[in-house]
Amino acid sequence: MARTSRRLLGGLLALAVVGLSACSSDDEGADGASSGAGWSFTDDLGNTVELDEAPERVAGLNDVVSSLWNYGIAPVATFGQTSTADDVAFEGRDLSDVEILGESYGDIDLEQLAAAAPDVIVTTVYPTDSEGTLDESQPLYGFESVEQQEQVAEIAPIIAIAWRGSAADVIERTAELAEALGADMGSDEVTAARADFEAASAALTEAAAGGLTVLPVAAYADEGFYMAKAPDEPSLRMYGELGVQFVDPGGEDYYWQTAGWETVTQYPSDLILYSLRGALPPEQMAEQPTYNLLPAAQAGQVHPWKYIGMDYAAQAAYMDELAGWLAGAQDVTP
Repeated sequence: MARTSRRLLGGLLALAVVGLSACSSDDEGADGASSGAGWSFTDDLGNTVELDEAPERVAGLNDVVSSLWNYGIAPVATFGQTSTADDVAFEGRDLSDVEILGESYGDIDLEQLAAAAPDVIVTTVYPTDSEGTLDESQPLYGFESVEQQEQVAEIAPIIAIAWRGSAADVIERTAELAEALGADMGSDEVTAARADFEAASAALTEAAAGGLTVLPVAAYADEGFYMAKAPDEPSLRMYGELGVQFVDPGGEDYYWQTAGWETVTQYPSDLILYSLRGALPPEQMAEQPTYNLLPAAQAGQVHPWKYIGMDYAAQAAYMDELAGWLAGAQDVTP
């Protein structure tokens, strides 16, 4: 996770997904899309976007549009915390027809966004505590300020999906948005993705039964470890519900517990997951003497913590990887 996410959120995520609300028109479906009397969708802040017809051009945060793309909804423009070239969520995608609006947090070219002519803009909203509290006075994720958010909203209405609680719930909520935007949730592709998700869930549960411990971190040369609290991050929480045993780093703060390099040895684990977003890779962590004292580092059981979308295909792929790492690892902690 990048430092901007820590500054804006104090960490990342926790649950209570607000249900989808549709217009009360008699000819409107439960997914929020109308069959003839306009279109509406109520997001997780309770804001209802109403349009004369279903939106066809979607722009938004990388984390959301990558998932919508996995359901067949290709974006016209994206922005995010990293460049699309460095974002694993876009691996294998042809981005030649997508406007890349920026390559760092809050970097959004408003002229490019307006030229892309989106009908709606999608992003996420994160809670401020483990109870899932949403603070509407703060900008939605991806925007550097409320002022920037308001400028974006003048181009097209914004839909926010809450990334809190278990990923299992956020995945379903994202699927509801995809369906409202026209995705065929009964297609062979989506059916196969659901099956892959279920199979990967079972494989992860089996691999986690060995009881190996996992520590997800974002490491920085001048700050040491930012250790994630699994119950506060949707994907990690879901993996924990499937049996993965994450190290509890303690502390009272939401999402992160920090440890300077001089104390990281107090948090041993069998595996380390390292953030791919703006944090140190293993070879640079290894420049810190104390890192090399960690059991997982000594055993070479250090793997990427991929920040992926909330959809069946993306989560299935990462859970398969995580299951493989766990199955191939050894118990190296005292």
